[in-house]
Amino acid sequence: MTTTRQRVALGALLFGTALLYLWDLGSSGNANSYYAAAVQAGTQSWKAWLFGSLDAGNIVTVDKPPAALWLMGLSARLFGFSSWSMLVPQALAGVASVALLYATVKRWSGHGAGLLAGAVLALTPVAAIMFRFNNPDALLVLLLVAAGYCLVRALENASTGWLLLCGAAIGFGFLTKMLQAFLVLPAFGLAYLIAAPTGLGKRIAQLFGALGAVIVSAGWFIALVELWPAADRPYIGGSTTNSALELALGYNGLSRIFGQGSPEGGGERVLMGGGGSGNLGFGGESGITRLFGESMGAEISWLLPAALIGLVAGLWFTRRAPRTDRTRAALIVWGGWLVVSGLVFSFMSGIVHPYYTVALAPAIGALVAIAGRQLWLGRKNTSARAALALMIVSTGVWGAVLLSRNGSWYTYLGWAAFGLSVVAATGVLVGVRRLSAVLLAVTVIGGLSGTAAYAAVTASVPHTGSIPMSGPRAQEGREPETDARLVELLRSTTTKWAAAAGGAQGSGSLQLASGRPVIAIGGFSGRDPAPTLEEFKALVARGEVGYFVSGGGMGGPGGNSDIAAWVQENFAPVSYGDNTVYQLT
Repeated sequence: MTTTRQRVALGALLFGTALLYLWDLGSSGNANSYYAAAVQAGTQSWKAWLFGSLDAGNIVTVDKPPAALWLMGLSARLFGFSSWSMLVPQALAGVASVALLYATVKRWSGHGAGLLAGAVLALTPVAAIMFRFNNPDALLVLLLVAAGYCLVRALENASTGWLLLCGAAIGFGFLTKMLQAFLVLPAFGLAYLIAAPTGLGKRIAQLFGALGAVIVSAGWFIALVELWPAADRPYIGGSTTNSALELALGYNGLSRIFGQGSPEGGGERVLMGGGGSGNLGFGGESGITRLFGESMGAEISWLLPAALIGLVAGLWFTRRAPRTDRTRAALIVWGGWLVVSGLVFSFMSGIVHPYYTVALAPAIGALVAIAGRQLWLGRKNTSARAALALMIVSTGVWGAVLLSRNGSWYTYLGWAAFGLSVVAATGVLVGVRRLSAVLLAVTVIGGLSGTAAYAAVTASVPHTGSIPMSGPRAQEGREPETDARLVELLRSTTTKWAAAAGGAQGSGSLQLASGRPVIAIGGFSGRDPAPTLEEFKALVARGEVGYFVSGGGMGGPGGNSDIAAWVQENFAPVSYGDNTVYQLT
């Protein structure tokens, strides 16, 4: 039964999380203008909202499924399109994720462990970005944590209903970020197969039922897209065959892992926001140390060493426990989530960005809390004390390393946190008992101070562009400047589309500034065959496109070059700052 003190502590955690994620939320403006343009389009057209189109005229969609856009679009329809109305659902998804993780861990490991798990998630720097940004990852994390909660409920009494809900949450995760949502499936399936309190045959049958729930909840939208007449819907951005299924298996699936979608090959390098030089925006060099490197380390790895140590120690100490032991089952759930997803992120050779690692934050928080609690309770055992001390001191050492990468006062904070962790680890190792409450407080403060400070600083500065990264410096993406005269020109149009521009970066900026639909020729990277040259000629012939805009960061590789060449041959140009504008009507 939850006590008043526990409710107050939970309320403080959620209030603090809300404050971190909601404070000055509009400072990042449109954040990622690519998704912002799609949210704006969804406020002007229900078809654009349903498919995730980049413009209200429904030429081409974003290169992801639209579930996250559905939430942001509904909020923008309800409150009017603005930075705040677009980003509030993202921040609230973060608060809900923390609350759900707390509830999940609390069921088996108690209130204190639930609070620690929620705090670790809330204070992970990459979470402090992604729950204040308009990329799809915020909703993905919420759905995966919800799936974990449903799985824990199913494991308690072999509940088919809860297991089906788990599958449904993962399926909707697929509609948020496609195959990345499926990375938790091996861990979830293994945990249930091992630990569910029922016979093997029923366990297997239930898992097949859960797989069916995944397929249904993920597949209904794929079926809708495939059955909808292609001529009456937007082109599926990022695909090569105008197919949502091909998009899931190709560009957003195997290509991400095996490298056909490498940074050198697509438009994402062009759209890279500030956040470092070289390969930082694309995860750094692949390998087992990638999660600790310059690109991903400060995003996610603050308590990663502790989580891995806790996982190994926990599995060792529960090796002789009964099959249905809940602690071991929890370690398999969260440990499998962390290991499978972490290895994929570490070794994938296609397009990968540091912010993907936000999907690891719930698993790290749960493992640190669950393993830490069990080792603390078993600290009469010398081996348990040694493992817990190693968790504590590794956090202090690695936090100091991460903070030293930024220099200035961060280095001093890192040394202070390291000192606290040494004191705490020493106290645990020697078996201090009289001051156990003080020792526990020092452990938590030392362990969380580095990541908390970095998360707070990250949330205090604006971030824009397509590749957000944590850190104390304001991050500005490379988005084209919009000439005020050009914006006014587009606002005055009455055609179906105010203009067309090559690629989503340029068109999105013009659409957001003018409030009028702008065709993103070629989609995100400029390579999508949407519209084709013949289709564009037909739109112009019908008087549906007011202007063609090039220069000033507009344009891109691929098929839109044919359209640009045709426009240049047949229409007279007029200069608007860095842009060249061709009147088509």
